[in-house]
Amino acid sequence: MYSFLSPSPALALCVEAALERHLAHGSPAFLRSALALEPESPAKPCENTPMFTGIISGVGRIAALHALGSSLDHGKRLHVEAPPGYLDDVGLGDSIALDGACMTVTSLDPPQRQFTIDISAESLARTTGLASVGQRVNLEKALRAHDRLGGHIVSGHVDGIGTVTRFERVGESRELRVLAPPALGKYLAYKGSITVNGVSLTVNSLADSAAGCEFSINLIPHTVDNTSLGQLAAGSTVNLEIDTVARYVERMLSTGVHDPRKETA
Repeated sequence: MYSFLSPSPALALCVEAALERHLAHGSPAFLRSALALEPESPAKPCENTPMFTGIISGVGRIAALHALGSSLDHGKRLHVEAPPGYLDDVGLGDSIALDGACMTVTSLDPPQRQFTIDISAESLARTTGLASVGQRVNLEKALRAHDRLGGHIVSGHVDGIGTVTRFERVGESRELRVLAPPALGKYLAYKGSITVNGVSLTVNSLADSAAGCEFSINLIPHTVDNTSLGQLAAGSTVNLEIDTVARYVERMLSTGVHDPRKETA
């Protein structure tokens, strides 16, 4: 935990910004001092799990959908049509995020520009937009070690489903407002990061209510033209993933901060 939070002053400032909403409600003061903690030895390496950045590399289309069984416990097999050349560097078993949900490539048909993924009933129940033939979906390949981190660290695990409350032109851009479930409100912060249908975006404003947390985002024309977000309208549902930093903040809030330097033999 500490090696994640303390490698640079810049990251420490980001964490402090994410803490503001918690500290304002009487969260323990020791969280600020936790930013300076460092372990006595390097942390063990994590498993090689796929990571993303929220920078969409293509827009695909669900070309076909087949049930993997006859019961409600069975998932679906999606045939996804990708842009020309998109699959040139993709292999079986690679990870591709569809509208922000990390999926595994189970078959490839480059001449037809198609690949398949198997999605479980659990994933279908916890995401939106992945069960309709003809649906346009945002695509992002898993991050490689030498790639630029153009957005923010994204895991490809959907945390909740939001509802679009407004999608209107404001000058040359679009204002997108989304109502997040109440449980996700504490993870959102002004100028913080949020992933909407796989796209890394910045929160411009937010308002808490009993119904949830409504946040506003400004979409520039490039984002509208190069993602599937342009098809949204009031009432549309979207996949949401909170910022990874907020996950660690919540972990500290729920368990307390442990400093290994205070341990005695």
